[in-house]
Amino acid sequence: MSHRTHTPRVVLVTGGAGFIGSNFLLRVVPNHPDVEFINVDALTYAGNLLNLTSVESRPNYSFVRADIADHDAIAELVEARGVTTIVHFAAESHVDRSILDPLGFVRTNVMGTANLLDIARRAWAGAEPGSRRFYHVSTDEVFGTLGEDGYFVESTPYDPRSPYSASKAASDHLVRAYHHTFGLPVVLSNCTNNYGPYQFPEKLIPLMIRNAVARRPLPVYGKGDNVRDWLHVADHCEAIETILLHGAEGETYCIGGDAERPNLDIVHLIADLVDERLAREAGTSRDLIEFVTDRPGHDFRYAMDCSYLKEQLGWAPRHTLEEGLRETVNWYIDNPDWLEAVADASYQAYYEQQYGS
Repeated sequence: MSHRTHTPRVVLVTGGAGFIGSNFLLRVVPNHPDVEFINVDALTYAGNLLNLTSVESRPNYSFVRADIADHDAIAELVEARGVTTIVHFAAESHVDRSILDPLGFVRTNVMGTANLLDIARRAWAGAEPGSRRFYHVSTDEVFGTLGEDGYFVESTPYDPRSPYSASKAASDHLVRAYHHTFGLPVVLSNCTNNYGPYQFPEKLIPLMIRNAVARRPLPVYGKGDNVRDWLHVADHCEAIETILLHGAEGETYCIGGDAERPNLDIVHLIADLVDERLAREAGTSRDLIEFVTDRPGHDFRYAMDCSYLKEQLGWAPRHTLEEGLRETVNWYIDNPDWLEAVADASYQAYYEQQYGS
């Protein structure tokens, strides 16, 4: 394990038009003006360049539309631009969609990751130690499910339960295999559920905000007693930046928000915050809650012990859940144009005109 600090020069960010990737770029592009950031994204339904308008004209940022499973396109990009660092966010990530289209998740999450790894291995052969780094962003869902007690840690055995989490588990294994077999300089992190600005509205928190504002039903799976640890995306991106620069090669870090709650509690909090912000009578949005049939393979509880990351690199989340949710509710209410463009997919028509299908 090497604790050598990594100094990136040319960073390829995969999936940088997605929720977490775009928030990461919004953080690092202005903060590191001497580093070149290349955003590569296929612009599928969840990729949205509207997220990046505040950095798109900066001289150290550029966008390339490409699919990470397209070997020739990615290899040419890495070689031509002299990429020294890859931060790999690109992934299909919605469990419900993975149940409907498992093979699509395998293509992007497994084959796409394998493609990136092999391109990096070949391009970086003979590079100076510490000058290259492949950062793979993963999820706590690879660990399976917890009962009422206990926490996931870096050494927790993998036990994925959905096509999504199985595809992410496979990609994690490939990253470690390329490190141990070929010496590829990698770091990995597994995070808990993210929330915050620019999240696609099929996810729980933005869906509930949007529906509550519009006085539409708030659908809750089962009894709403499934438990998640919630991590504000800004805190996650700070952790990623810290690990990218200072993490140990070959190491894995668990990132969580110290904010474990049952899903129903999250929906209650959102409903109350929407009512407060819109000056509605208390309880108005709670009355919109509808319990619906649980989805197949719905893991009961995720919770992360992040003490290793805190001890090794000094990171800790800055947002409490209540503060983060209030900020998030206010952001979605204050940005209706963004939300509606995403909801009706009108932004995608623009991309087809600009970049082709």
